[in-house]
Amino acid sequence: MRILLVEDDPMIGAALCVALRDAAYAVDWVQDGEAAIRVLSNQEHQAVLLDLGLPKLDGLAVLKKIRSNGSTLPVIIMTARDGIEDRVKGLDLGADDYLVKPFDMDELLARLRATLRRQGGQAAALLSNGILNLNPATREASLGDKTCLLSAREFSLLQALLIRPGAILNRTQLEETIYGWNEEVESNAIDFLIHGLRKKLGSEAIKNVRGAGWMVAKNS
Repeated sequence: MRILLVEDDPMIGAALCVALRDAAYAVDWVQDGEAAIRVLSNQEHQAVLLDLGLPKLDGLAVLKKIRSNGSTLPVIIMTARDGIEDRVKGLDLGADDYLVKPFDMDELLARLRATLRRQGGQAAALLSNGILNLNPATREASLGDKTCLLSAREFSLLQALLIRPGAILNRTQLEETIYGWNEEVESNAIDFLIHGLRKKLGSEAIKNVRGAGWMVAKNS
């Protein structure tokens, strides 16, 4: 999952990047509202963590711009503004959730998981296609009688496939989901990760569609 973090405070931004990467998210970080709009118009992300008190263009203006284009991209507001009026305005403009600083990192991660589940049309905590199960909270995958703990990037790859079972994702799509800016991608990285997942879960866990990409079976 690739997340856009929009936060102008260097210490908070750096801490959030570390925590999100530790939780197996790829993170791109910008520090003003205009940069956020530019990035979102050119690159695909699965969610936005958005501060309100931003330079150049404030967070509410960024949110309004995102929603004016008809985008359903999940947006979680993070701000020190704790007034009811600010919260109501943010939610009415289309925010999916709202966290008041300071907040606990575990709560942010739980809210992010819940928001991404809703976006994917899932209410349950587990991602599943009826055969293969993935727990985003623990990073555990199970298939039949096999249960295993995944590495951060194995988890990110399998999550990307399980969110859209039956859809074929090519190498570029998977790389863009797993890796953030300035993260070096080796030429065989995706093949290596898929090999590792198949070794842990079985050869049928992820199907190769020759010349097109990879997929997991559609929900059964």
